[in-house]
Amino acid sequence: MNLMLDMQLAEELDDFSAFLPTEEQLTLWATTALQGRTEFGEPELTIRLVAEEESQELNHEYRGKDKPTNVLSFPFEAPPEVPIELLGDLIICAQVVQDESIEQGKTAEAHWAHMVVHGCLHLLGYDHIKDDEAEIMEDLERQILATLGYPDPYLDETP
Repeated sequence: MNLMLDMQLAEELDDFSAFLPTEEQLTLWATTALQGRTEFGEPELTIRLVAEEESQELNHEYRGKDKPTNVLSFPFEAPPEVPIELLGDLIICAQVVQDESIEQGKTAEAHWAHMVVHGCLHLLGYDHIKDDEAEIMEDLERQILATLGYPDPYLDETP
C-alpha cells in the first residue's frame, strides 16, 4: 500500500511547532493503521492539525458538542462511478492532544500516534459507541500501536 498523505497545518499552530509530529510520522502511523484494512492500493488521506477554535467549531457543527476535541474523522464516500481512493479527512487538535498526553502521563509522540490510528479506524467504519464495538476498536488500536512500538493507550498511567 502506498498512502498519499496531504498534511495541513493551521496557521495558529506556531506555538506548537516543536510539539507537532512530522509528515513522515503521520504517514507511518496512518499507513500502519490502514495496512490490510482497506481495499485501496493507494489510499489518499488528509490530516489537518488545528488549534482549539477550529476544532471546537467543527465539533459543534458536525457533532453538536461545543468544545474542542482530540480528533475528528470525516470519511469520504464517493459515488460508485467515481474511481477515487480518498479515505477522508482527520482533524486533530494540537492543544487537546498535548493537554491529554500530559494529563494521561503519556509521551506526546505515543498520544499523537494513537489519535492518528484512532481516526483512521473511524474512517474505515469502526466505532466505539456500543461496548462491543468499543472492545473491537480498542483491541485493534492496541495491536496497531504495539506494532509501532507504543504502549497500550488504555492503560492508566496518570502520574
